[in-house]
This record gives sequence, C-alpha cells and structure tokens, in this order.
Amino acid sequence: MSEKVGRRSFLKGAAVGTAVVASSLAMDLGIAREAEAAAKTRALPTTWDETFDVVVIGSGFAGFAAGAEAAKAGAKTIILEKMPTYGGNSIIDGGLYAAWDSELHLRQKLGYGDDSAALHTKDTILGGDEFPIPELAKILAEGAPDALNWMINEGGCKLKSVLAKAGGHSAYRTHICEEYNGRGYVEPLHRIALKYGCPEPRLQSEVTWIWRSVEGGPVLGVEVKSGGAGRSGGKVSNIKVNRALVLAAGGFSRDLKMRTDHYPYLKESFLSTNHKGATGEIIRFSQNIGADTLQMNFIQLYPYAEPESGVLDEAGLYPFNGPGAGVVYVTKNGKRFVSEQERRDVVSFAQLKLGDANKPTYSIFNLEMLQKIGAEQKNLDAFVAKKRIAVADTVGGVADQLKINRAALEETIKKHNEYLKSGKDPEFNKPITPQMVSMEKGPYYGVPQWPAVHHTMGGLRINPKAQVIDVFGEVIPKLYAAGEVCGGVHGSNRLGSNAIPDATVFGRVAGRNAAAEKA
Repeated sequence: MSEKVGRRSFLKGAAVGTAVVASSLAMDLGIAREAEAAAKTRALPTTWDETFDVVVIGSGFAGFAAGAEAAKAGAKTIILEKMPTYGGNSIIDGGLYAAWDSELHLRQKLGYGDDSAALHTKDTILGGDEFPIPELAKILAEGAPDALNWMINEGGCKLKSVLAKAGGHSAYRTHICEEYNGRGYVEPLHRIALKYGCPEPRLQSEVTWIWRSVEGGPVLGVEVKSGGAGRSGGKVSNIKVNRALVLAAGGFSRDLKMRTDHYPYLKESFLSTNHKGATGEIIRFSQNIGADTLQMNFIQLYPYAEPESGVLDEAGLYPFNGPGAGVVYVTKNGKRFVSEQERRDVVSFAQLKLGDANKPTYSIFNLEMLQKIGAEQKNLDAFVAKKRIAVADTVGGVADQLKINRAALEETIKKHNEYLKSGKDPEFNKPITPQMVSMEKGPYYGVPQWPAVHHTMGGLRINPKAQVIDVFGEVIPKLYAAGEVCGGVHGSNRLGSNAIPDATVFGRVAGRNAAAEKA
C-alpha cells in the first residue's frame, strides 16, 4: 500500500466511469448480449421442487424486514441464507442507526438541537458527493424513524439513552442499541418476521442461479444448493416464485476480483471488516438476467478498524461515535491530521496519505467522552485487558503505552481543549459544539485504528418501489432488491449509521410490494 491516492482524484475517474455505465448504449448492449449468452447456457426447469409466493435471498436487516412485511401481507414467504448462521454482515454491524427522530425523542430530551427528514436527506446526498439518487435518499431519511419505532415496538429493540453526531452528519441523529452491534436490530427483525408467519431462515441454502426466460418477462424462480458453498456437491433444487423474488444478499467487499475489477487500488493488502460471505454473486446472477448496476467503483473504507485484523469491534466504534463528543485523532507523532468531523472517506485517505510507516493512527478519549457515547466500564476494562485499548491517568501515560510522541500528544490535547473553549479550530476548521468534552480530566484512553474495506455503495439499480431495473431502463417483473446489494442510495460515500435505515426501510418497501404482486 505504498501508493498514494487522493479522494478527489479518484472521484474524477469514478464520475467518468459512472457516466459511462449510466449512459453508454454500447456498453449496455454489450452487457445485455453477455447476459443473454449466459442465460442460454442454462435450460429452464421443467418441474419445480417447491413453490413460494415470495422468496427472499439474505437474512440481514433487509432480508428480515422484507420477509416480515411479505408474510404480514399474507404471502407464503421463505428466506434463503447461504451461510450456516443468519445475519450476514448485519449481525456484525456496529449497531448504529441514523434517524432524525423516534418515539423516544432522544434529541429533544438531550437538548441536541433541531433535525428533520429534509436535513437528513440533504446530508446523505452531500455526503455522497451528490451521486445519490435524490428520491432514494429521501425514502431512506423519511422512513428511518418509522422503521426504528417498528423494531422497538414489535421487535423489542432497546436503545441507549445517547445520540452521536457522526462524521458527515450535521445533527446528532445516530442512535446506538444496547448491544452496541448489529445483533441489536437483527434479532428484533427476526422476531417480527416470525411473528407474522415467516419461517426461520433456511440456512446453508446458496442461490446458484436466478431463473428468467431469455425472451424476458418475469423472474420465475431460483436454483438453490443446500449444504455448503459452491455449485459442486450438495443437493440442488429449484424453487418457483409465484409473486416476487427479493434480493437482500449484501455487497461484495470480500470478493477480491470483483472489487479490484471496479477499484483496482483496493487489492489484497487491504483487510476487510466484512464476513466471508460478502462475495457479490447475486449481483452477477442478476446481471445475467439483464439487471443494470451503477456506481460499482464506489467502495468505502472504514478508518477505525483494528489495524492488524481489519475487524470492526466495539472498540472500533468509539472513534466513529466520538466526533460529537470531542474525540481527537492523532498520528504516532502525536499530531492531529484531519478534522474529526470529516466523513469516513476523508479520514481514511488522510490516514493512507501518511503511509504504512505511520500505521496505525489513534483516537484519544477521556472517560467522560466515552460515557457520553454509551461505552460501558466493563467493556472498556475488557478491551484494556486484551490490550485493544490503552488507559492511563494522564495523557502522557497513554502516549507512553501506545509509543506516541509524549510531548507532542500532550501539546495537541492542550491546544484542542483551548479550541473547544474558544469555539474555533484553526488547524482543521472542525465545527465545535457545546456537547464536546474538554479533555482536562482522566482517565484517558487510546484506540489504534487503520482503514479496512467496509461497504460497497454500488450495486443493482432500483426505483423507489425497490424494483430492479434492467440495462434498458425497464422494470424486471417480479424482481426487487434492498440493502447493500443495491446502488444509488449512498453515492460515492455512505454516511456512517445510514446502512441500517437504508436496509430496513427498503427491505420493508420491497417486502410489501413483492407480496402485492399477482401470482
């Protein structure tokens, strides 16, 4: 990773690539011909092993939300999951949910100022460099509170009484579940799905083809291999879809070829926060039946992953939740290198620009700040015991443990405290808010961090009804998609804590509309 790349120069190339994918008839026709050729190599089933009204691929936020809504509407529904456990990336997600309000009204109770659906929409569009499709961003923002209330009331979701102001967001709107990970939302959605008659997800059931006639028309069903990964071995069966197929299979961060085909810089040396099943084959199968994709070269790095493994654990969430509380990001030299209120992509590229010799960077907190973002003492103590987090009574003590320049870090924290008091950050022009904590009292904590591949913003093109669109701009009948498998919602950069509302809101839309299709 010795190469240096700037986000701005990358986006110039991305903009050109996206324009070509979106507008080039020659490229679209080429994809269509390849899809037709692939489809012709597979004969349609003459009989079906099973039939369902709605089949959902994937058991994360979007999959469970879609399954719940489809079953509630009276559709005979099944959720297929290729992995041996349900949840996918969702269950190891950070548990952060952006919503401009909820029935708990935490923002109002905490005195954190104003917010609205319009502001959340605006932040999402600006955060993605105006690449998000406005209608889709608006649906995410407007639907986020209701979907959160749904999980609270019908699924038993429990939230901490805190709100974070994450990088790229202009308001305190990031809700944090009690579990501090995605399980806090997956399990409520799981319970809701079961409540409405959707059976348990069918595990180790890998979709290996999507059936649609070469001549077009609706999606007919799916080929499924049970008992493991890959098409060799195991039991192969075909499931007919009466009403609709919903794709909720996630992104492709773990498919090295797929990600480097679209973004060659993100080669094997980059670690990933994703689970091993994030391999994108459902996108490829969808392309085989004519589905369009967009913005596939928009792939996000998470700047706060554990440096040696790429894992996103709770300790790696504190730096992301910390900007609104006053966290400070520093290099080994004890100096700040970016505004802590910046978006994930900006922070990541600021780190990479430092070079491998300066890996990792660090987030510096005191206990009051960590408590403000919902960290619990027992968890902090556990991370300290594992040497994942350093703690000391003084800033210098933390510097010594992490081998950061002691004098420089002490000076950096001293100056930052002055910035908070004056309300101005002359170094990086970080917006200062009254909720930020001045680090004048210990104990102090330090968390190592480094970028890892995290989220693929590109994917299948959908419309506001969550219907999948083909390369000619037409709806593919009886095919819906939601969550990270889709593109166009987040643009070039997904604002942190927008993933769960995106998947849940569009999962609900897809499930309802899928169930409403005629059999």
